[in-house]
Amino acid sequence: MNKSTLSKYIDHTYLKADATKDDIIRICNEAKQYNTASVCVNAYWAALVSGQLAGTDIKTCCVVGFPLGATSTASKAFEARQAIKDGAEEIDMVINIGELLAGEDGNVEADIKAVADTVHASDKLLKVIIETSFLDHDQKVRACELSEKAGADFVKTSTGFSSAGAKADDVALMRQTVGDRLGVKASGGIHSYDEAMEMIDAGADRLGVSATIEILEGAEGN
Repeated sequence: MNKSTLSKYIDHTYLKADATKDDIIRICNEAKQYNTASVCVNAYWAALVSGQLAGTDIKTCCVVGFPLGATSTASKAFEARQAIKDGAEEIDMVINIGELLAGEDGNVEADIKAVADTVHASDKLLKVIIETSFLDHDQKVRACELSEKAGADFVKTSTGFSSAGAKADDVALMRQTVGDRLGVKASGGIHSYDEAMEMIDAGADRLGVSATIEILEGAEGN
């Protein structure tokens, strides 16, 4: 896959706790240079990123309930609403992982639906992070099914802050579960062109990566 095609799979991501304004401006400039799909940041930076990306088709993406997923549903919905007000066009929320593990499917679905309703009220896009490293096969399937039922637009593998990130087998399972009805985003631990292509071949149509430059430079000659 050539560089220009691959770039539009990429959410250029910077979610470090010690991110500074200069860091955020730098990644926005990198995103503009490589023409990525989005820049993904913590919601505090939404307005800055939106301003930096004005006049481009690169989306501002913000995380919600990140990275643990254990904040209240009301706070997740508020965080999403505020991020959109500040310019976010895509929201990546973390499910309530503990409630999924406990079999409290109704609570998991309600949590996602509250954010989905908030995001869709502004005609924006919602990705749901299921944090695959905590889940077994059936739980991954259930998380995807609940996400779809609650109105998500994408399911996403990982925060990148847990014990493991994206795995091709998980991406394939998620794609099998949601079919072509939802998007699938692979995120966490993708550092090279070959790893990126492995995720795309498994069914991912978006990649959350911080190693954007290395991955896209690796596309040279392909």
